[in-house]
Amino acid sequence: MIKKLLIANRGEIALRIVRACKQLGIQTVGVYSTADDNLMHLRFVDESICIGKPNASQSYLNIDTILTAAEISGADAIHPGYGFLSENAEFAERVEEAGLTFVGPAPEHIRLMGNKISAINAMKKAGVPTVPGSVGSVTLANAEEQAKAIGFPLLIKAAAGGGGRGMRVVERLEQLLSQVQAAKQEAELWFGDDSVYMERFLKNPRHVEVQVLGDGEGNAIHLFDRDCSLQRRHQKVLEEAPAPEIPDDIKEPILQACVRACEQINYRGAGTFEFLYEDEQFFFIEMNTRVQVEHPVTEMITGIDVVVEQLKIASGYGLSYRQNEIEIRGHAIECRINAEDPVTFLPSPGTVTHFFMPNGNGVRFDSHLYPNYAIPTFYDSLIGKLICHGQTREQAIAKLRHALDELIITGIKTNVPLHRDVILQDEAFCKQAQNIHYLEKNLLSQPETPKTETE
Repeated sequence: MIKKLLIANRGEIALRIVRACKQLGIQTVGVYSTADDNLMHLRFVDESICIGKPNASQSYLNIDTILTAAEISGADAIHPGYGFLSENAEFAERVEEAGLTFVGPAPEHIRLMGNKISAINAMKKAGVPTVPGSVGSVTLANAEEQAKAIGFPLLIKAAAGGGGRGMRVVERLEQLLSQVQAAKQEAELWFGDDSVYMERFLKNPRHVEVQVLGDGEGNAIHLFDRDCSLQRRHQKVLEEAPAPEIPDDIKEPILQACVRACEQINYRGAGTFEFLYEDEQFFFIEMNTRVQVEHPVTEMITGIDVVVEQLKIASGYGLSYRQNEIEIRGHAIECRINAEDPVTFLPSPGTVTHFFMPNGNGVRFDSHLYPNYAIPTFYDSLIGKLICHGQTREQAIAKLRHALDELIITGIKTNVPLHRDVILQDEAFCKQAQNIHYLEKNLLSQPETPKTETE
C-alpha cells in the first residue's frame, strides 16, 4: 500500500482524497498556494507545504515545485485529483521518473485520450461507436472536402481541448473556413495546440457517460452510467445516476464496449467514457483519464468508493470487485454548488459568514466550506456538491429539494436558487431526462430568471 500520498490539488477534491487515505491508513501531504493557507483539508493532513503564489501557473500547475514538495516530504505517491495537472501526461511521466507512484493511468494512456483525434481512432479499433467525423486533423486546405463528406450542420472541436473552448457549429459551407480559422486560433490560445477536427452536429443529444476501473493488467469493470445533460456553456450543472430512460438492451452493449476498450489497452485506474446519446444511439466523444467531479452519484448507487479504489489499484492490489458483484441501488442526483451570481453567473468570491450543511438519510454534501472561510478569486468557482440518493428518481428529487432548503451559505452569492427555484421546479425535467440544450434554451432563456440573492 502507498505509505505517504501528496495531494496535488485543493478544495473539495483534496478533502475528499484525505478522507479516502484515512480509511486506508495512508499518510497525507497537502500542498497549497499563498492564497490557500486556510483550506479545510490542511487541518487534517499529516504535513503541509506551500508551493507558490496564488496564480495556478506558479503553484498547482508547477510540476517542478510539486515534485520538490514530494521529495522534501518523503511522499511515495501523488494523487492529482481533477483539473490542474490531472490529465497532463508530462506530469505523470515526471512523477514516475522520480520513482513515485502516480495515482492515475499510465502516461501513454493520458496522452492517447488527451487528444480527441487519437482517442476516437482508438475507440473505433475497440468497437466503441463514434460520431461520424473527419479523418485526422482538419486544415484550411482539407476542410471543405472533409465537411462535404460529413454533411452539415457540423461541429468543429479542438483536438486537445474541452469545456467548449475551440468549438464552433457550422451550418453552411460558406461559413466553414472562417470558423475553422477561429477554432484553430482559440485552440492554440487555450491548449497550445491548434489542431481541430470535425464531426456531425447532433441537434438534441443527451450527455451520458460510463464510469470504469482498470487494474493496468488487462482487467476492467464498469460502474454503470451517469447522465450529465444539464449544462450551461458546455459546463455541467447537474448530474444523475443511472442515466434515466435508456433501455437495457441499448445500454448494456455500450457498458461492455467500454470495458473491452480498457482491457485492450491495459488501462489503469479510474476513467470515464463520455457519449452523446440520441435516437437510441450512443456516440463516443472523449475519455477523461481521472476521477470526475460527479463521481459521488456513482458511489451512491453502487456503494463503491471510487477514490479508495484508485488508491488500491495504484498500490498494486488490483480490482476489489468482479462485474457480477456490482449492482445499481436506487437513484442519485448531484447539484454543483458554485460561488457565482445565479442570474449573471459571474464569480462571487468573498467570505462565508454562515454555513449549515444539510443532513439526513441519503444526503451528502462534499465541500471544503466552513464559517469565515475566504473564497479566493484565483480558482474555479465550485465550492461544493450536494448529492441525494433515493429508491427512485422521484424520491431523490424530493430529497434534493429539501436539502437545498436546508443548505445555508451566506456572505457570498451562489447558484443554489438556480437549482432550487428553477431546475427542480421544472415539470419537464422532473418527469424525464432532457437534452444538453434544455437548460439554456428552456430555463435560462425564460423572462423570470432566479432572483439574485445572497445565499
